[in-house]
Amino acid sequence: MSEQLISLGERFNKSIFRIPDYQRGYAWGKSQLTDFWEDLINLRDDAFHYTGMLSISKVQKKDYSNWIEDKWLIENAGYSAYYVVDGQQRLTTCIILINEILNLALENNHHAINNVSLEEIRSTYISKTSADKMFNTYLFGYQTDNPSFKCLRYEILGESNAPDLGKTFYTQNLFSAKVFFSTHLKAYNTKYGFQFIERLFKKLTTNLKFNVHEISDGFDVFVAFETMNNRGKKLSNLELLKNRLIYLTTLFPKDALDENSQNSLRNQINDSWKEIYKQLGRKKDRLLNDDEFLRNHWILYFTYSRSKGEDYFNFLLKQKFTQQNIYDEKIISSSENNEYEEIEYEDDDSLQTGLLSEEVQTNKLTPQEIKDYVLSLQFYAKYWYYSYYPVDADFISKEEKMWIEKLNKVGINYFRPLVTVIISKNTSIELNEVKIELLKAIERFIFINFRLGMYQASYKSSQMYARAKQLMNDEIDFDTVSEELNNYTNENLEDATSKFKSRIQKFYKNYEGYYSWRDIRYFLYEYEFSHYLNTGIPKLDDSEYFAKGEKDRVSIEHIYPQTPEHWSWKNKFRNYTNEECRILTHSLGNLLPLSQSINSSLQNFDFDHKKTRYLVGSHSEVELQRYNEWTPYTIYQRGMKLLDFMNSRWKLCLNDDYKKDILALEFVNDGRISVEEIPYFEITEKKKRNPSDKYKKTNRSEPIQLDEYLENKDERLVIIFLKIKEFIVSQCKESEEYVLPQYITYKMNGKNFVEMCIQKSNIRIMTLTPMEQFDMGTKVPDTYLWVLNYRTYISQDEDAERLLGIIYDSYLQRANTSK
Repeated sequence: MSEQLISLGERFNKSIFRIPDYQRGYAWGKSQLTDFWEDLINLRDDAFHYTGMLSISKVQKKDYSNWIEDKWLIENAGYSAYYVVDGQQRLTTCIILINEILNLALENNHHAINNVSLEEIRSTYISKTSADKMFNTYLFGYQTDNPSFKCLRYEILGESNAPDLGKTFYTQNLFSAKVFFSTHLKAYNTKYGFQFIERLFKKLTTNLKFNVHEISDGFDVFVAFETMNNRGKKLSNLELLKNRLIYLTTLFPKDALDENSQNSLRNQINDSWKEIYKQLGRKKDRLLNDDEFLRNHWILYFTYSRSKGEDYFNFLLKQKFTQQNIYDEKIISSSENNEYEEIEYEDDDSLQTGLLSEEVQTNKLTPQEIKDYVLSLQFYAKYWYYSYYPVDADFISKEEKMWIEKLNKVGINYFRPLVTVIISKNTSIELNEVKIELLKAIERFIFINFRLGMYQASYKSSQMYARAKQLMNDEIDFDTVSEELNNYTNENLEDATSKFKSRIQKFYKNYEGYYSWRDIRYFLYEYEFSHYLNTGIPKLDDSEYFAKGEKDRVSIEHIYPQTPEHWSWKNKFRNYTNEECRILTHSLGNLLPLSQSINSSLQNFDFDHKKTRYLVGSHSEVELQRYNEWTPYTIYQRGMKLLDFMNSRWKLCLNDDYKKDILALEFVNDGRISVEEIPYFEITEKKKRNPSDKYKKTNRSEPIQLDEYLENKDERLVIIFLKIKEFIVSQCKESEEYVLPQYITYKMNGKNFVEMCIQKSNIRIMTLTPMEQFDMGTKVPDTYLWVLNYRTYISQDEDAERLLGIIYDSYLQRANTSK
């Protein structure tokens, strides 16, 4: 193994680089890109910077002989081809940056960088065209024709006539890196001039030094790849497993796996992983976790028992898929019983990792076993995705989707493998009914045992993992699993409801009553949903209601406010002590899910004013129109009504005495004598600040200067806004900026495609509804009749990066409709 410290320019001299099929895609995100960029711009012109290790392996003739577009350079022009074993993230980043520097030079009519023509630079680092124009060879890229290969070639490096590009999390990272460097380069070019860009290019190609290891022919690159996993951004277990399986295909003797069969199996592994990453990355802004997927599939595919000290991946890489298992028979585990040992885990929604695969005597590992395993992974990936996003599964019924979504809302816990199997099964009308009954049984089991009873998160997990495997293999039917779950739940009803009662009583002593119950949001949503089932009219956006961000999340309203300053509140609750009023405030009957976020200053208004706002809200809000006033007894009545709903919805068998006890409002009906009414008074709202004279005179429909709008705004939010503005100016060609006292808007051919309002603690962005799905933002109700009808709130820098795709989507829609 040879080793030397050289620059990028030296290493690319007459070299072709390919990322082999066992490698993952481009995994760098904003933090890695930022570190790379800052290292580069802060590097002195006369200094060198150690960039890291680059491990490469020379491609043999038998491998590159099928590279139709590439071998002319190798055979006729003296080029050498190399596989990138380690360091592909840094190398890919360098190539994307070089390409964006070339694009910037062209846009600004520069024909050379540091007196070297752009064409010569392109032919050194990006691509080289044969004299007869028949071939255009990319000097850096992916070996296999996968989505990353196409994305890098067409979308990043700019080759024309792009085919349909499959989108994955990795291709999104490639595009994000392109946008990152394009935006920063343009900003620095504007501020410092093109000479700065030339200096940057020199540092990139000359001053950055790689510690290059060229792996000799006799050295096993697969072993090297696994060994080098402790550098850079750590590989996932799924990525390591792919490398291991491809490695094993090279070890089988010829009589077990000939060359054609080896290539076929290797292609099958690549195709399976391509499909797996497609499914895990379908939501570009929310990649499903690799390891969680692999661990869940393992639960279904292999026999298991509980054990401490080892996990599923030790089994896969150290016991099952090993070099030794190709040559020898092996006993993987001597355990011969199927008893279940319960282990307690603290994380409610985590999947237990103390599971250990169990196989008694095994034969040698065969190619067919590997093929069957990867095909099972591939098959499972699609349904795993649908367990998170059932709305995208057009082959299952609307009711089935509804119950799977409920499970995700209530917290699916360890049931996801079972739900995945349920989705994967045939959807005949008869089977659909029993599938729905099983989903109902799972939801009821979770709500009663975990949400009311707060049982350990692993309670009955072993049994349900076993049932999932049996159901997948058609060894058990749906009705049997449903009956088992319902029996467990019914046996625990009294205990679970008793524990829930104790918890609520503790909440009143130490916290904020029902408002402290972590599942109050799901319970009130289910009450609201029951009205939707009766009317067919949805009035609560569940994507916003269950959002994790505090600023754009629909709030749980206290009808009788937490700070009751208005005279009507003080008068109606005058008979009760401060402690009793606190209990009433956080009582179940006083809590309401709102259909849209409200200004906190409105929360203290009297009930008549609130009713006016509730009139166009959720079903639960509209329901309050039947109440003429809001009193302690009204809170008690509505609380009992909600407990009646809980009783019937989850079949709890609660009696009236239990419901009265758990409301803890016995003082409302104690027959106390009413005290004298409080004399009427008005609350004069104090002005928090005096607007400047300039603002007083401003017509709110007339444009103002940008610096005038940004004056007195939160500095952190201003910086985020300026980054978004930089992107719009650089990427949304021919857009025009208009600044009004209320917001900033950008237009395309006179029509808005984005509006931004910098608020106290966030930025509100309005765009056209995206043509593609994004894991942020929500569509406003159609009743608003707004042209820009998609609303997003951001308050963090990383949210701004995710937002750019939504803005660009809106811009493209405007550009297309203007043609």
